[in-house]
Amino acid sequence: MFLTLLIVTFLVATAISAIVALVFKKPADQILKRIIADEVSTVWGRYLMFALYVVGISSGVRIRDLEKYINAPTINQLTNERWVLEVYRTVIGSLQGLAQALLVFFICALIAFIIVRSAEMTKSKSETKVS
Repeated sequence: MFLTLLIVTFLVATAISAIVALVFKKPADQILKRIIADEVSTVWGRYLMFALYVVGISSGVRIRDLEKYINAPTINQLTNERWVLEVYRTVIGSLQGLAQALLVFFICALIAFIIVRSAEMTKSKSETKVS
């Protein structure tokens, strides 16, 4: 029963991660292309998608919490209510981890955008003074 719960939580966390990665792929790629403006932005986009999967799955599948079903099976039995609760915890854990990872990405992207934008403005001001 534990193994089935582990597989189910893994599949749920993977599905949640895939959905979130799919939703944020295009905006993240556009941001990276704007900030980096080079072919390497594609590689960074792939890395971000990989990171989202890792964070989503590791946040959703909480091994330490699931160990309680192995260590004390008489106290913590896997009833239908426990299944629903564990799947719910998986969904919420995955979404929380993904939200935190995306928040860090967008904060870093905002800082990088401000730096790129100010460099562009400084460059355009110096070009207009020269002309």
